[in-house]
Amino acid sequence: MKTVLTSIKLFLFMTILTGLLYPLFITGIAKVFFSEKAGGSMIKQNGIIIGSELIGQNFSEPQYFWPRPSATNYNAMPSGGSNLGPTSAELKKEIENRRKQLISANGGNENIPADLLFGSASGLDPDISPQAARYQVDRILAARDLDHSLKTLLLNLIDEHIERPDLGVLGEPRINVLKLNLALDSLLKVRK
Repeated sequence: MKTVLTSIKLFLFMTILTGLLYPLFITGIAKVFFSEKAGGSMIKQNGIIIGSELIGQNFSEPQYFWPRPSATNYNAMPSGGSNLGPTSAELKKEIENRRKQLISANGGNENIPADLLFGSASGLDPDISPQAARYQVDRILAARDLDHSLKTLLLNLIDEHIERPDLGVLGEPRINVLKLNLALDSLLKVRK
């Protein structure tokens, strides 16, 4: 009986320690030292939350930069990839459909960067490569009925939003799609 009581006490102690105290401690540290990230890195516009810097959103209108494909339609609850393997006929069909859509939407340009064809493992990647952003410039100019002479302006906007690899070596150069689209809208409002 003594062993059972000791086991119950240990179970309750560990439950309180690892299920309550430890999470509160880690959350407190995160709030103090990384308050923006701990709060979800929310992006506000006119005091209204319009998205998160950390979670991709679906932009499908031709006048905006498009993100990477998502197997979960950018829903954070069931985040994840499609789990289709490289030999999957279904995956090949999805990629071919994306390729056709991108070529059609982007004036026949067949030099599609891989990140516009393939989804990320989480399905929520908020970033695209600089090449993927540059690939979309002509479509955005046409959709917004802008003069082609503004192409340099959009390319400069892309260059300004490139985030370098973490610590200079971790990851690849990337661009946050939501931030880039907000900057695009702001830039074009100013030019009007």
